[in-house]
Amino acid sequence: MKSALVVWGGWEGHEPEEVAGIIAEGLRDRGFEVEVSDTLDAFRDADKLKQLDLVVPEWTMGEIEKEQLEGVLEAVRSGTGFAGIHGGAGDAFRMSPDWQDLVGGQFVKHPGGDGVTYRVEIADTDHPITRGLEDFEVTSEQYYMHVDPAIHVLATTDAGGVTMPVAWTKSYGQGRVFYCSLGHVAKAVRQGEVHELVMRGMVWAAGA
Repeated sequence: MKSALVVWGGWEGHEPEEVAGIIAEGLRDRGFEVEVSDTLDAFRDADKLKQLDLVVPEWTMGEIEKEQLEGVLEAVRSGTGFAGIHGGAGDAFRMSPDWQDLVGGQFVKHPGGDGVTYRVEIADTDHPITRGLEDFEVTSEQYYMHVDPAIHVLATTDAGGVTMPVAWTKSYGQGRVFYCSLGHVAKAVRQGEVHELVMRGMVWAAGA
């Protein structure tokens, strides 16, 4: 059985506890044993994290201590998967370049705020995460991000004439990383196409 740790907290506007619950339920439905924690101290024990298949943060902004960060980085470098969505990973710990390197990008702005309708286009139709998925629309925040040129882009959107990555994978040491900028609040995460994309990405990051 695959195992995962979901850690939630930070800015309440992203409904982190509820979103973490949706993610945990989705992983359990896919055969994972899931632990849910509301403290970043769950990241301190690198040896424990190395025994997991997947780590999922849902923690917008805030600060992370060196020992907490190093626990995650060491585990992922050793082969533990890492997956996150929206601000829960892509706008966490703004003062930590090492975290941004792990994720593969960092939130810059969301033009138009919440409630923008935009199209998500599948860029790689052959990847296990996106195979068989079709383009779809969402009405939510549209993230404009700084991104690592080493990422493998799975889906994009037009952000004011700029082709902006929405979902991607990357390697971090021996670990698989998946990120998706969708999922502003619980309702957005529950949208069928978003939920399917996110859960596929998390299962892939866990090595399945």
